[in-house]
Amino acid sequence: MKKVSKFANQAEHDSGKMRIDKWLWAARFFKTRSLAIDAIDSGKVLVNEERVKPAKTIDVGNLIAIRLGPYTFVVEVLGLSDKRGPAPQAQKLYQETPESIKRRETLAFERKAQAQVVQRG
Repeated sequence: MKKVSKFANQAEHDSGKMRIDKWLWAARFFKTRSLAIDAIDSGKVLVNEERVKPAKTIDVGNLIAIRLGPYTFVVEVLGLSDKRGPAPQAQKLYQETPESIKRRETLAFERKAQAQVVQRG
């Protein structure tokens, strides 16, 4: 009889690949895998500038664009994990590109300025 290790899914990580929906959940971009799958299916998640399916495998070094509301995060995958840990641990799985940070900050400033104009009337 074949002995099954409690780390049976570790083989997926030894090969350096994992499903995009699991990674998005573990990296805390989405609260559930179902929400991650919905975002992927609706085209809000791109891997290396290509639309993908939830079962798409990703690897360290891939660029992932994630659209959340009006903001788009472009991140480089630095690590893989299928376990959802605390936020500081999840942030070690990716690094946002400097261009993405600048675009999000500019958009946030513009949205704040627009809100002030609307309030003044």
